[in-house]
Amino acid sequence: MVDYRPIPDERDVFHEYRSYAFRPELGVPAYDPDEHEGPRDTLGSRRGLYATEATDDANPRCVCRHYWLEARVRGDTHRTAGLASVATPPEYRRQGHVRQLLAHSLAEYRDHDVRFSVLWPFQYRFYRRYGWDTSNRIATHECAPDVLSFATDAMDGADADRTAVRRLEADDYDRLESTYETHRERYGLALERDETWWRHRVFGGHDRDPFVYASERDGRVVGYLVYTIDGEMGDRTLSVSELVAADHDALLALLSFCHDHGSQVQRVRLRVPTDVPIRDIARDPDEIDTEVTDGPMVRIVDVAETLSHLSYPEHEASLTIAVEDPLVDWNEGVFELEVAGMNATCTRLEETAGTAGANVRLDVTALSQLVVGAQSASTLERTGRLTVTDSNVLETLSTLFPETAVYLGHHF
Repeated sequence: MVDYRPIPDERDVFHEYRSYAFRPELGVPAYDPDEHEGPRDTLGSRRGLYATEATDDANPRCVCRHYWLEARVRGDTHRTAGLASVATPPEYRRQGHVRQLLAHSLAEYRDHDVRFSVLWPFQYRFYRRYGWDTSNRIATHECAPDVLSFATDAMDGADADRTAVRRLEADDYDRLESTYETHRERYGLALERDETWWRHRVFGGHDRDPFVYASERDGRVVGYLVYTIDGEMGDRTLSVSELVAADHDALLALLSFCHDHGSQVQRVRLRVPTDVPIRDIARDPDEIDTEVTDGPMVRIVDVAETLSHLSYPEHEASLTIAVEDPLVDWNEGVFELEVAGMNATCTRLEETAGTAGANVRLDVTALSQLVVGAQSASTLERTGRLTVTDSNVLETLSTLFPETAVYLGHHF
């Protein structure tokens, strides 16, 4: 038996576990409250899994941290939990502790009416077997600064005098909110940000704070960059972790700003959603190295509650959906989804109903991707991850859950 509970007074143990799991090359870490308990470090809630039997070893078997977030899914904001810092020291591994920690975490999320869980995995296969799957992909474009000269040339036109790029400090965070809201409306799973998040997660970094520069037009912010300059003299990279542009001209202004660093850096690295058209607008796309990688993972916490509270296209539909969940029993079984207009109810049917007659069959990983818009019903069906009784059911699913742009790029 185990006991899942908060870690209020063992922050040094949490720090030790986390350091060994993610940065073992640094050796045994010295815990310093002044260094390791700053505003950024104390965001989120620490949890641990403890043995309940009598033992001289009172340390947790494994630990994690929960971030209580809100993310936009299909036009509405839903409570979302960021799962991070899952760590088990080697003496407690391969005993099923992480599985129990994840199950307890989902139960806590469910108690808090959380709809989705997101995480950044150390290994996709590991978390996929527990019900999480990829929410979106990330494009990283890297090139010499001069390759971005096309943006500077474009900005030399009549509107150049209306555009200015200037550095902002954390106290200016509210000036970025309107532009970020445009980004949130464009991408599923984009997170709601409060003042604390802006100050300590956007303007604040772990080892060093990034630069934040905004593009202004007629005195209004229309785009911004969050970046660091990495490397030594002669081998520096301007590394952009967040680029938000309200329109095409704002994108050009930000790329031109990167081009202006040609005397300081040898490379520019841009980490952006896959639909940001860097290669399409570049004069020399063959001079840009582009890599597309998997981003974070997402999971539905409670199928019935989540499907009941989503926004749907105006449609009349009734479906039975058989779901498999490898971790929690409340998501296992057949669910009846009734959609009338833009409202819906989803009810788990009695277990005696069986799954053979369900209109749709899939596991919770595929359902999670379908719901947030990361994968279409037709793609899931074509790749064997979703089965339907007939083509009309597939068409109904495609109508209720259209594929959308999804981008969660911020680590937590």
